[in-house]
Amino acid sequence: MMELRQSQKQTQMLTPQMAQSIQILQMDIQTLREYVEEVFQENPMLELPEQKEGLDHGEEPEGRVETLAAGDWQNVYYHAQDAEGGQGDALSNLGCFVDEENDLKRYILSQFMGTELERDVMAGVEFLLDRLDPEGFLDESLPELARGSGLSERTMERALIELQAADPAGVGARDLGECLRLQLERRAGDHRLAAAIAENYLDHLAKNRYGAIGRALNAAEPEVREACALIRRLTPRPGAGFAARENLAYITPDVVVTEVRGHLELSANDAMLPRLQLSPYYNELLRNTGDREVREYLAEKTNQAKWILRSIEQRRSTLLRCAQWIVERQGEFFYHGPGRLRAVTMGDAARELGIHESTVSRAVKDKYLQCDRGIYPLNYFFSRSLGEGGTSTAAAKVLLRELVEGEKSPLSDQRLSQEMTARGCPLSRRTVAKYREELGIPPAVGRKKS
Repeated sequence: MMELRQSQKQTQMLTPQMAQSIQILQMDIQTLREYVEEVFQENPMLELPEQKEGLDHGEEPEGRVETLAAGDWQNVYYHAQDAEGGQGDALSNLGCFVDEENDLKRYILSQFMGTELERDVMAGVEFLLDRLDPEGFLDESLPELARGSGLSERTMERALIELQAADPAGVGARDLGECLRLQLERRAGDHRLAAAIAENYLDHLAKNRYGAIGRALNAAEPEVREACALIRRLTPRPGAGFAARENLAYITPDVVVTEVRGHLELSANDAMLPRLQLSPYYNELLRNTGDREVREYLAEKTNQAKWILRSIEQRRSTLLRCAQWIVERQGEFFYHGPGRLRAVTMGDAARELGIHESTVSRAVKDKYLQCDRGIYPLNYFFSRSLGEGGTSTAAAKVLLRELVEGEKSPLSDQRLSQEMTARGCPLSRRTVAKYREELGIPPAVGRKKS
């Protein structure tokens, strides 16, 4: 016989407003920008403040981003492209890409402006540009290219010479060996040995078979090593730095760290976010309207707008608190590099900041930090300890690479494990093998120097 009983229990319900706040906390700056644009269009209670002359609140972090990015030639190129378009309304350019050209093609074509090439040769250059793959190579032979273009092989050969003389060096090559040779030809000095290795002995070079290369080319091993070192400094994919804009994955950092007078300074990079505020006009209408439906509608939109603005500000505050904690705990990284990265966890951050670990996780999810060492995802700075000294995974990989680069003869994974343990970073042989593969380092037999 069934018996009915009553019982009480407490459950935590996630309201729509709380869910929205959590969603905003997780958004990266690009997603948040799109979200702000959407709510701006939908909610009449939100408006853009009037622009005042002089510097606004957001210009300083933006200037820091541009300063840090100034040394990156790819960023300089894209900043120049953006500058050509001028400055528009704060919302009118959100997420807009109007460039349908391939940037590599545009860049190379600009080098032929003002030249006096014969018309058919220039037509051949343009045809070849259309045949380049994203890495800057041609995968067709000269006769095939000539047939496809309707031009003579002689004309196409001249066009190819002109293309291969353009920047970036190595563009228009038919294979990797030719690409490397084209780059060597632009360097001062005699690099015939390096060119011969690039065109005929890349397999030997990949396996560090310096003795075999020397015997084949009748060259001394020190000269072979020097030539191979030069080849390794060349660019194997000359067009890889360019991409069609629709395929461009451009990361916008959420926070920026700069060194000012010997100490680290953190700022939020939220200059790209429109500064929304409540509309004074609709606030006045809400207070004075006698229409019940209008008042209810505006009251609902006001509550929605206030919650969104509060959630965005809370996101900013939580993100800055977490990022500041990272900067304080990982100061040695910003001064000395990844080898000094400490092992800290999100649980450590949560306990010291007095918030839940899930809040830390959401705050750093898909967020990026920019400093003078580059752009890093915020979760890069969290990792478990690998030893009593608090060595992080990233620091362990740096040490592993240093050991391999400094070895006189190839060390086995077991020997590398012993060396790392002796240096205060205990790793099992299996973990060493895993990290070595992640770093793209071949096993000992592949590093054999013959």
